[in-house]
Amino acid sequence: MKPADKAAQTTPDGRYLVINGRRWRASNPSIPPKLRQELVDELMSARRAVKDGQADARKRVNNAKVALGERGQPWWEEPVPDLMRERIRAAILSLLSHRAGKSICPSDVARIVGGPEDRWRKHMGEVRRIIAEMAAEGEIVATQKGTPVQADRARGPIRIIRL
Repeated sequence: MKPADKAAQTTPDGRYLVINGRRWRASNPSIPPKLRQELVDELMSARRAVKDGQADARKRVNNAKVALGERGQPWWEEPVPDLMRERIRAAILSLLSHRAGKSICPSDVARIVGGPEDRWRKHMGEVRRIIAEMAAEGEIVATQKGTPVQADRARGPIRIIRL
């Protein structure tokens, strides 16, 4: 069989890829292309890290797959709060890992979990709450103009950095 014959096909509803007769959940198509590419790049980097035996590599793979919607709650279902929280955390950690040393904007995370257009805006409050929780746990720091702030209390734009 030629490599071209092994190309992935999607199910009619677009929810799964079919590769060699096996179904795999497709990534959420509503993730904006630039952010989706960042998550895919992080996934590939994490997979290479697994191959190299790096300690946190499997967690990075899982975070990227959850953020992409390939694991966890199916992206086509109505969000369940606990599973939405898992996807938000995974998106934060994946973007921070991919951008290595640079900050991220909470709206990028909301766009990943909330989709295109203005639907993502309704998730900003939950994204900020989770940022505040992660900051309290010492995983990340929320900043405003370079100064640490409490994400759930800060007014105006904030950025997120990894400790």
